[in-house]
Amino acid sequence: MNEREQARMKSLLRQALPPQESDAEPGRDLWPAVLKRLEAPPARVPWFDWALIAGIAGAAAIFPATIPVLLYYL
Repeated sequence: MNEREQARMKSLLRQALPPQESDAEPGRDLWPAVLKRLEAPPARVPWFDWALIAGIAGAAAIFPATIPVLLYYL
């Protein structure tokens, strides 16, 4: 890559990426939101998680040789 291409790449990157502030801080305190989320009841398990579990159990019942493979990846 020659100098002209490097200069063009540098200018394109400067246009694409916003400048970073040296003391960038969030606009508000995040700790109360973290505490609220920790104290909230756990979310329900989505239906597709149950479908995935049923599919894995079915595959293990039909193909028992896959059980050690599944245990390996857990």
